[in-house]
Amino acid sequence: MEEKNSGRNRWLHIRLTKEEFELIDRNFRASVCRKRSDFVRRNLMKKPIALRYRNESLDKLLQELIQLRSQLNFMGNNFNQSVKKLHSLFEISDFKVWILEYDSDRNKYFFLVSEIKKHIENLAKKWLQS
Repeated sequence: MEEKNSGRNRWLHIRLTKEEFELIDRNFRASVCRKRSDFVRRNLMKKPIALRYRNESLDKLLQELIQLRSQLNFMGNNFNQSVKKLHSLFEISDFKVWILEYDSDRNKYFFLVSEIKKHIENLAKKWLQS
């Protein structure tokens, strides 16, 4: 893709203190501008600058969902390992041991899934209240 010629061929060099630069940089990161030069140019020309808006409740919800996803991934990995082990068994006694282990794991999985469901319901209630 060709870059559009903006006609900007003049340079403006300024010197800043560390504190001034950090303030500009902090404000730049809070904005939706992609480049620092665009941010500074908009400030100099007194053009409006859109800022990012952080929804803290959404951030908390996202953290909770990430934890739930990792628990579900853990459960899925364990289930896959147990099924892989099932396919490698050849004797009836091995099947009996596997069935007992699988039953124990299945109970753990159902318990975890019910806990996750409760947690999601609580999150939904909190979300709807806000």
